[in-house]
Amino acid sequence: MLLKRDFQQQMKNGVQMGNGTVAFKGIKLNVYCFVVDGVLIDTGAKSLEKEFKSFFNKQDLDQVVITHFHEDHTGGASFLQKELQLPVYMNDIKLDYCKKKADYPMYRKLFWGKRNPFHANTIGKTFSSRNATWDVIETPGHAIDHLAFLNRETGQLFTGDLYCQEKTKVILREESIPTIIDSLKKVLTYDFEDVFCCHAGYLRDGRAALERKLEYLLDLQGKILKLYEDGLSPSQIKKTFFPKKYPIIFLSSGEWDSLHIINSVIQDYKGTPPKQTI
Repeated sequence: MLLKRDFQQQMKNGVQMGNGTVAFKGIKLNVYCFVVDGVLIDTGAKSLEKEFKSFFNKQDLDQVVITHFHEDHTGGASFLQKELQLPVYMNDIKLDYCKKKADYPMYRKLFWGKRNPFHANTIGKTFSSRNATWDVIETPGHAIDHLAFLNRETGQLFTGDLYCQEKTKVILREESIPTIIDSLKKVLTYDFEDVFCCHAGYLRDGRAALERKLEYLLDLQGKILKLYEDGLSPSQIKKTFFPKKYPIIFLSSGEWDSLHIINSVIQDYKGTPPKQTI
């Protein structure tokens, strides 16, 4: 099973952007990390370690901050900690999980590799870099420990996987659309300009992009609940809004599915939101 790998680097408004891509059997996935003011935001995937190492070694780094524990964001953390002696900071919810060997499905190990254990420190409500103070914004929904980072001096917002794409079609089983909606509302209360997403990269007019995503999810949530109240089952609702059979659904054996969007909305409506684990 051979992955096709690619890596691109560019600068945008003072932010160094490293973008690694893996492709296999028609499925292409990518992930960004960002460097600004001595801060590395996220560390890429283990399967792209060779490509990301070259990028890291060219940077002038003081510290690493991680948006969430998923392996495509933490795959380089062990190297950065052990080889470059950099401190790593993240939400304390998944500190113990990251100290252990990789524990996630095989298809994810195929694409993103087996993340090595690392020992991160708990990040606070804010942190400082060479020339700025940063806000640490709790933005769960995609992952239980998800964070966004706002550079107060530049107005640059780093959103991890909060955005990814405007019109969400599939999500992980443990994700929650209502919680993502709340997180989008939360970040939109902050004053920011540039937005950098770990899968979409630099978002031109980032605030408008986040507002469009919020509008899409609110509209979708309302339509799902209307059909549910009319007596349709989750599977019937899925066929209404998401008739396409996305390859990732089969590859992941259903860990990714459009049905999880429907279920998370209904479960929240009934007062039983999905559990967030891995």
